[in-house]
Parts: sequence; structure tokens; C-alpha cells
Amino acid sequence: MDKQDIKAAENRTTTESVVEDHVNGGRTFGQRLRGYFLAGILVAAPISITIYLTYIFLNFIDSTVARVLPKESYEGVYGGTTMPGLGLLIAILFFIFVGWFATNFFGRLFIRASEFIVNRMPIIRTLYNATKQIFETVMASKSQAFREPVMLEYPRKGVWSIGFVTGRTEGEVQRITENETINVFVPTTPNPTSGYLLFVPRSELKYLEMSVEEAIKLVVSAGIITPPDPVEVAAKRKAVEAAKTAKAAKVAKPSKKEKPEKAARVKQDKK
Repeated sequence: MDKQDIKAAENRTTTESVVEDHVNGGRTFGQRLRGYFLAGILVAAPISITIYLTYIFLNFIDSTVARVLPKESYEGVYGGTTMPGLGLLIAILFFIFVGWFATNFFGRLFIRASEFIVNRMPIIRTLYNATKQIFETVMASKSQAFREPVMLEYPRKGVWSIGFVTGRTEGEVQRITENETINVFVPTTPNPTSGYLLFVPRSELKYLEMSVEEAIKLVVSAGIITPPDPVEVAAKRKAVEAAKTAKAAKVAKPSKKEKPEKAARVKQDKK
């Protein structure tokens, strides 16, 4: 493969590849129109859906904050129009303030008093402690939760599934098992928020080099979006670098006509 083709294939995204396949696949005018139509959907649909969901999210935040703030202070200067995104900004500032307050003495005292009261409520304490533990596990800086995609034989031998390591098994579950066990969450397709919690021996797991985002895309797309193999990407990069090195060496290497002239100059200098 030529180095330009390797570089082009390396830099080309998945969307560009699919678009070119649709556009260049047809020979007749109708087939090319169909290809342009599908390519347009492929390019426009993700952007449109992203903008629409972002718009819904901002409206939800704005409407929620609008109920809390006075109407006069929230509305813009032009009549009854509101300022889009103001609710999101206020929510971000609110969380920053809560985080700052929780780090000082009075904030810690308030949190301890609140947890003391909550822990005295039978049903609420269970919900609060479970939610708190999930957020502490996921958002901890040193936690490995949902940061390592793995492959395991599930639901039976010979059939492989993708899962995410959520931590090392501890407590009674680890005590009654023979080998070192890892907590693995196996998501379902196309909704990765539901799935199964499995306790798998470490020796039966195959750790993947792909990122968590790439693994989630693979699950959500039902295998349609496949991340590139790191080994193949490294081989392509090595081939491109080798081609650049060979080209540089070829440019630096003197021609046959230059060699005698250079040798004569060296002899002259010695004399």
C-alpha cells in the first residue's frame, strides 16, 4: 500500500468512510442520488439529534431554575424573553458553591449533622447511602470504576461479551470464592444503563486496549461502530514513519555525479 493511501486511511474518520461508500457505490444517476440522500442523513442526523437533546436539556434546566429565581431577575431585558443557558450557568455555579462550602469547617459540620439525621430514617437512609456510594465510587479520582473494558466468556463458554470493570471484589463474595475475583458490569444493547453484575475470576478476563468510550459505542451500535485495532494503527504509523525516513534518506544521499566531485574536493583539501 502506498504511504499516501496509508496516511489517508489513517486520518479518515468512520463517517467519512461510510459517506464515500454511499456516494461512490452507485453508477447510475438514481443510485448516486440515493447515496447522497443516505450520506446527508448520516451527516445531519447525529448533529440534529445532538442539538435537539442539548436544547431539551437547557430548557429543562432553565425551566427548573426559573421556578426558583424571581421572574424579574431571570427574564431578559427584551420583553418577556429569557436568556437561554442561564439556568445551566446558575446550576454550575450552584454546584461550585456547594463544593466550596463542603470543604470548609462549617460545611463539613453541616454534612455530618445532615447524615446523622438521614441515617435515622429507615427507608431514606438506604436510598441515600446507596446513591452516595455509587457517586463516590464513580467520581473518585483513584477509582477504576468503568475505566477498563474487558472481554469475558458470557453467557456460556465460547461466546464472548464486553464488560466494564467496576472494582475488585471484596467482603463475603471474595471470601467464599477460590480465586481473586473482579466485579464486572456487562451492559445490554442498545441501552447500556441496564445489564448484569458478574463476579469473574481475574484469570478469565481479557483486558482491552480500547477506551471506555469506544467500548460503549460498540455496545450501543450493536457492533456496527467498531473501533480500530491499536496494533493495526501502530503498524500503519510505523509504515508512514518508515516511508518518511526512506524519503529523507533518499534526499540526503548524494547522486553518482556528485560523488567524484566531492572526492576530488577532499583530495584537493588534503594537498
